[in-house]
Amino acid sequence: MNEHRGEMREVTASPPVAGAPFQRGVLVDSRPTQTPLTGDALTDLLSAILAVAGQLDLTTVLDRFVQVSAELTGARYGAINVLDDQGASTTFVYTGIPTAVARMLRRPPHAEGVLGQIPVDGALRLDDLTQHRAFQGWPANHPPMGSFLGASVKVGEHVYGQLYLSEKVDGGSFTDTDESMVVALAAAAGVAISNAQLYAEAERREHWLQAGQDITTMLLEGVDEESALEHVARTAREVAGADTAALALPGLGGELYLELADGYQADVLTGLVMPRGGRAWTVLEEGHGLLTPSLSASRTVKLEEMRAFGPAMFAPLHSSGRGVGVLLLLRRIGRTPFDEGDLATAESFAAQAALAYVLAEARHAQDLAALLDERERIARDLHDLAIQQLFATGMQLETVRRRSARGVDAHELTSIVEEALDNVDSSVREIRQIVYALRDPDAATGLVERLRRETSLARTGLGFAPSLVLSLDGEVLTPGDGEGEDRIDERLEQELTDDVVAVVREGLANAARHAHASSVGVCVSVRGSGHTGSVTVDVEDDGVGLPADRERSSGTGNLASRARQHGGAFSLGVAPSGKGTLLTWQAPLA
Repeated sequence: MNEHRGEMREVTASPPVAGAPFQRGVLVDSRPTQTPLTGDALTDLLSAILAVAGQLDLTTVLDRFVQVSAELTGARYGAINVLDDQGASTTFVYTGIPTAVARMLRRPPHAEGVLGQIPVDGALRLDDLTQHRAFQGWPANHPPMGSFLGASVKVGEHVYGQLYLSEKVDGGSFTDTDESMVVALAAAAGVAISNAQLYAEAERREHWLQAGQDITTMLLEGVDEESALEHVARTAREVAGADTAALALPGLGGELYLELADGYQADVLTGLVMPRGGRAWTVLEEGHGLLTPSLSASRTVKLEEMRAFGPAMFAPLHSSGRGVGVLLLLRRIGRTPFDEGDLATAESFAAQAALAYVLAEARHAQDLAALLDERERIARDLHDLAIQQLFATGMQLETVRRRSARGVDAHELTSIVEEALDNVDSSVREIRQIVYALRDPDAATGLVERLRRETSLARTGLGFAPSLVLSLDGEVLTPGDGEGEDRIDERLEQELTDDVVAVVREGLANAARHAHASSVGVCVSVRGSGHTGSVTVDVEDDGVGLPADRERSSGTGNLASRARQHGGAFSLGVAPSGKGTLLTWQAPLA
């Protein structure tokens, strides 16, 4: 539970119970001996212990503890005051005081005065706390209280907080039996609080683990670096219960910059240079996390912008001894400091994020190496397939020049020039093929195979497999007709092949997004060859059809543009069956 310093929370109980005195004082008597419980009192105590111990949520544990304590003792007012190491209140859960009155009280009490004399073990019982010499009066608007019973709530050997009970409903004083029950219940509450803290810690660790896995997945899936780092900061802030998260990363000139921040004052922090010798540099260089109770109260903080925060946690982004950066988690002034458990889980998360970051960098380097290899391959292809042929063509033309100077027969020269022109055309085709291969890695794959791949990929979006029908010169090809498929591939130039694949892809995508169809069919028909030939693509579905006020989308606009570039046509209308949509795209083969 993220406790806020001075937080006051009301608990309703029947009968009304809780509240607490707000006063200063010095010394009080305590009564360490308790009366053994028997009969109904023991039964009531056991029931109360079970009511508290049966909870795993810390907030619920505190609420139930206040309720059953007041009910067992017949107190009108009751409260539990959770304290920090300096005795200051971090959470105050009360009941019995009217809400309007509670709002007028400036703050919950700290462990001072009479409250500061509640023993670590046993209880403090007073017939009238106003008669004690430590009592110095009530704060403004505080309801008057007389009888008082207080006990410490311990988690292990540490005093977690104090229970306050005041004003017996019957007007009497608290009894030995009340004291015995409160001491026993406080011990049980300590165990319940410990269990709730362990449960909360387990949940927090699970959230940190899941967050680390999400970051790893994002980075290894190829999400850009900035988006991944923003997700790291945002996730860490949410899981840690921080107000602000920031990432300090090495930058130009060897400086450590707050590259990005998320949450409170994020704009102010982004871009700050972390001073040498400061906490962030220490964490980066040593690889160990650091906790700070309050940046605002620290004399060593050099950045004025950091003084706007209280508790802080610095976790190193380290992987294999390499410092990638530092994760800063900050809370506002007055909030509960981070503890060692918070730091341990944050360090684990930061290490996992750093590892994923390094792996992503390695993959990027691998991709870059692959790109360089591909460039070398392209250079080899251009040299071996195109440049050499152009060089040979140049030599042929040089021969023509020399022979023409000697007056060689024109017929012989024309033959050499024609051969040179053929070589130039061949070189252009080689270069074009290389360029197409760069534009689309599938360019070397035939049209039929690429169409089969598109229909297979569309299965996920449609929820079923679309049908694919191929026809050549009016004859439908049977599956496995390799000769017919090769003839289709031979008749289409590479650019037209790319456009046919793009048309089929767009048609299937539109059907998946808008048609709500139960079947989709793709038909690609090739007729003739050369300038007199044509290719036609039909994508038909049995879906809901076109809306009456349809506006052309960018996708269908692109299809029309592709058709115009080839001198073809594109249409989108109602299917012949009267149900669904028919997309038709047609272009000449050359």
